[in-house]
Amino acid sequence: MPSEKILFVNALGYQLSARIDWPLSKGPYPFALFAHVFTGSKNNKSARHISRGLTLNGIAVMRFDFTGLGDSEGDFSDTNFTSNVDDLLCAAAYLKEHYQAPSIIIGHSLGGAASLFAGAKIDSIKAVVTIGSPSYPEHVSHLLKDSIEDIELNGCARVNIGGREFVIKKQFLDDLRGQNHIETIKKLKKAILVMHSPQDKIVGVDNAANIYKLAKHPKSFITLDGADHMLTDKDDASYAGQVISSWVKRYIDFPKRKAISTDEQVVVQLDQEDKFTSDIQAGRHGMVADEPEEFGGNDFGPSPYELLNASLGACTSMTLQMYARRKGWDLQRVQVHLSHSKTTFYHDDMKELNPKTSKIDRFERIIELRGELSDEQRKKLMEIANKCPIHRTLASPHVFATKLKEEKEWTITEGH
Repeated sequence: MPSEKILFVNALGYQLSARIDWPLSKGPYPFALFAHVFTGSKNNKSARHISRGLTLNGIAVMRFDFTGLGDSEGDFSDTNFTSNVDDLLCAAAYLKEHYQAPSIIIGHSLGGAASLFAGAKIDSIKAVVTIGSPSYPEHVSHLLKDSIEDIELNGCARVNIGGREFVIKKQFLDDLRGQNHIETIKKLKKAILVMHSPQDKIVGVDNAANIYKLAKHPKSFITLDGADHMLTDKDDASYAGQVISSWVKRYIDFPKRKAISTDEQVVVQLDQEDKFTSDIQAGRHGMVADEPEEFGGNDFGPSPYELLNASLGACTSMTLQMYARRKGWDLQRVQVHLSHSKTTFYHDDMKELNPKTSKIDRFERIIELRGELSDEQRKKLMEIANKCPIHRTLASPHVFATKLKEEKEWTITEGH
């Protein structure tokens, strides 16, 4: 997904580091704000995978580092829950001034609790999503239980959270205790989606039940069964992003059709950190191509060759149904089973090729036709299958014209 680094200033004058993840389609887009986990950052893998689920569906996402975390300025020990909420308000104000006011706010863990409070204060927000979030901010103090006495007596203590050391001050605890979560959630008056794993060992699933009980309709609950608190399994994070993007369409306005952000027919993007996971925008349709995990991919989508097979299969089925409708034949269903391989198998008319050094692409296509069809009709449909446009394209000589975007000259190569 295209990602742009930006900086914005919070209420205390600190520069906060952020990224805006853009859809590959042209705008205007609805915007989502993403609040990361306690002591985490915008670059958590779960945040990136969740964000991809939204950008593929035409939603721009702003994820940022809270004050004193990640690449943002400030001292974490001087922050608290209230300052996190203020950072979200400043992020929303930045989007409103420079792009468009956000209509969605998503928070993970304590970021979800902050999103509930911030969402109540941001007029443009229409939908709030919490992921593994405590129902009351003070819940996070259980992470500090071994140090609370020191914090109370000495005013601060150095604590280890997730393998990293942080200084926590008494004002942090006092601020957590002063939050009125019950009234905030009751008066939210926004659509809310609560996502939580029953196996969450950091924030128990009873917190999700409390949020859901306090919230007014419209409200929804999705169980992230089997997931851990951090959504470290990429499939869990990807699933969360896909569910959010589907759910939110009931509550925010989307453009009916999105033009593609290129003068060509399709655009594909792959960022360095994503290995093989490639975002594809074809017209107004977003999708993902990938490689299997055994080849180093995330297996979030079909491989390029699987997409090629799918293209041939889709074109074959469409062509057969179109022909049968035109003829008035009873073709009720077409299934096309495909596979691709490199082979040294040759027909008699290919004897000029050297089987020791040459390989050809072999597409195997098994076609199932359902319906009351005569043998003659089935035979004719098999002839038509070989005339589908993608079949003819693959069977024809090709010219590949390639150039760098900033150059004028094309490099031409031929294929057969």
